[in-house]
Amino acid sequence: MRPMIKAGLLATLLLTSAAWAQNTSPVGTWKTIDDETGKPKALVRITEENGALQGKIEKLFRGPHEDQNPKCTECSDSRKDQPLIGMTIVSGLKKDGDEYTGGEILDPAKGKVYKSKATLRDGGQRLEVRGYIGAPMFGRSQVWQREG
Repeated sequence: MRPMIKAGLLATLLLTSAAWAQNTSPVGTWKTIDDETGKPKALVRITEENGALQGKIEKLFRGPHEDQNPKCTECSDSRKDQPLIGMTIVSGLKKDGDEYTGGEILDPAKGKVYKSKATLRDGGQRLEVRGYIGAPMFGRSQVWQREG
């Protein structure tokens, strides 16, 4: 095999491996999809710090007649009346087998904080995020789509 072809194949293999490795973790940017309307709501960037995941809102998908920089008026904690853009809405998720558990998620529309868990689906292209009270069977799930 010629050296140029060999180098090209090696580069392709390395890039493919890197892309695959990135999709085995929820770290990245996700488009949240409203479980009631099916419409995109926001872009959330998930990062990892000290083994725990957190997610902040980077962008909101709002209609032209809606407030483009809304605040969390329903929140009752330190996020009360703070802008949604830049707000941490997911925190404390830690890897537990094939899931990420033990975290919390904020529903900014209701101002409520729920226990949460998340599971990667479709080769890391979708993230099933569940918020619940008490046990996971008492909650709602959303499926977020990987953006980057």
